[in-house]
Amino acid sequence: MAIYLPELDPVNTQFPVAETALDDPNGLLAFGGDLRPERLLSAYRQGIFPWYSEGEPILWWSPAPRAVFLPDKFRPSKSLRKFFRKSGYQVTLNKACHDVIRLCADSRGPEETWITADMMQAYQVMHNLGYCHSVEVWQDSTLVGGLYGIQIGTVFCGESMFSLADNASKIALWLFCQHFHAHGGTLIDCQIMNDHLASLGAVEIERSPFMQFLQQQRDAILEESCYQPRELHQ
Repeated sequence: MAIYLPELDPVNTQFPVAETALDDPNGLLAFGGDLRPERLLSAYRQGIFPWYSEGEPILWWSPAPRAVFLPDKFRPSKSLRKFFRKSGYQVTLNKACHDVIRLCADSRGPEETWITADMMQAYQVMHNLGYCHSVEVWQDSTLVGGLYGIQIGTVFCGESMFSLADNASKIALWLFCQHFHAHGGTLIDCQIMNDHLASLGAVEIERSPFMQFLQQQRDAILEESCYQPRELHQ
């Protein structure tokens, strides 16, 4: 069955409203446009993100329900706490954003990743501008896990995570939740629920409350020091 999908204007960064996204496939909203910072910021401020494969036009999504973490509610298991104490892992913030993005892509392989070369370049530009942030997990000076995403007010829009060693991505998320909440962060958007996110404690919320919360928080201000490069501690 044919579907109608709006094409974005190559100059104007406006999007269709998220409520007009398709139910099947869930959240597909528009196609086209580009990945310049102005458009990406406009998208994330409206609960929209790009997700497409190499060789496809850029596809823009706003699924419902939305998978999120409440950073003040994240509770690591006793076994994860014990593992971290013995692991020797070092966890840092904004020390190697480009490497985290690259490894998020590499860990899925060329056939599965949506993190194309253009996406990597676009999010590195966003990092240089102070909007894209990363958490890194190191083992003996080797990067073994991490995550990255976009800051919109007090909301962190998570894009991807990877783990090359036991529990590395879980520890990245745990310590980031702790740090983010302490500096005024209110919500971590993880877009679409899956078994891994559910196992970590993600919950689903419907589009209307998600959009209302995003609109309330997208111009709120975090503590200035929140994303300064540093080591994160339990």
